[in-house]
Amino acid sequence: MSLSKHPVPLVAAGTGLIAATYGLVRLAYGLFLPDVQDDLALGVAAAGAVSGAASVVYGIGALLGFLGAARHARALVVAAGLSAAIGAAGMAAAPNAATFAAFAVVSSAGAGLASPAMVAILQRNPATGGRPRSQAVVNAGTGPGLIAAGVLALGLLPNWRLAWFITAIFTGVVAGAVLIVDRARAGTISGRRALPPASWFAAHRAPLAAALLMGFGSAAVWNYGRALLAAGGASEGISVTAWIALGAGGSVVIATASRVERLGPPTAWMLTTGTVALASAALAAGPGNAWLALSTCAAFGWGYTAGTGALIAWTAQIDPPRAPAGTALLFITLILGQALGAATVGATAAMAGYTTAFLIAAAVAAIAAGPALVGRELRGSPGDRQRPRRSRPTTIAARRPRS
Repeated sequence: MSLSKHPVPLVAAGTGLIAATYGLVRLAYGLFLPDVQDDLALGVAAAGAVSGAASVVYGIGALLGFLGAARHARALVVAAGLSAAIGAAGMAAAPNAATFAAFAVVSSAGAGLASPAMVAILQRNPATGGRPRSQAVVNAGTGPGLIAAGVLALGLLPNWRLAWFITAIFTGVVAGAVLIVDRARAGTISGRRALPPASWFAAHRAPLAAALLMGFGSAAVWNYGRALLAAGGASEGISVTAWIALGAGGSVVIATASRVERLGPPTAWMLTTGTVALASAALAAGPGNAWLALSTCAAFGWGYTAGTGALIAWTAQIDPPRAPAGTALLFITLILGQALGAATVGATAAMAGYTTAFLIAAAVAAIAAGPALVGRELRGSPGDRQRPRRSRPTTIAARRPRS
């Protein structure tokens, strides 16, 4: 079988791109932050401002993906690779806190651009277009990326600069690999105007609400997980290993993708959000217990990563040809929820402690399962009865690739 008909090369390259832009660049900021603060005198308030600005830039990248992934997926891959790689290299070479902050913000665009681009590329390629599991596996690249970031931290810290240089090189390589193995280069998802109709947005009410709540509920672990563990008496080694456990849990999604897919998006969403809620609450209950911390972080990593895959499947079920745009919109909403959650959890922790803040986040994550009860009736829901996917006959050019 030729490589053009085999899904493995493209899935492997795409998984590497998600691992780089998410696990090694965007989410590793918090992992290396304590050492960066020591070397560059980056204050706590400034570090929080960088995180907020990075979320805004991520959203801008995802918005560009929302508008252009169907027709310009390869250009978005180039932009994702460049922004993440240049950002990582800039952080590595930064002579002061201001320069580091600027490149950290730039680097976050890569993740926002990469997700919708990879959804479009996988959808239009003949080797992966009929394999929904390919989307779930590539999206799970966050897990291996987090593991790699944790391994770099354990092996290189306090030399965080070398870690960022290695990340920059790897990001450039995997972005180039995606472009090389993308066999449907001329294919686009045709027949789609830039903005979907109002009925399409109406059909996404349930997953949009779910994504916003999930983002809020997951913010505690992503932003304050290491701080909670440190406050509970965990050593630096345990807190970094817990980060690796997050990635290991996310990597398990690759093995469970087929089974989760068979559940259907709404049911899968309820399972994954429930896991995130329980893991967040358990971590708050016993941050000083190393085994509990590692196991709950692994569970959280699986729940969060599988949940983002469920969002992709959910929008694809609503309107398959517009799945790249739906992915971008849902991920923007997810990050908005994380920004709101980070601010709320931080303020609550300052007043009432980390335990209370984490329990509030866990409660919101549990509530995030609610919109999926509506989503169980996707095919008969009011939004679906408007049938946005039938509003105009659509063909995917990858079904007959143009040379």
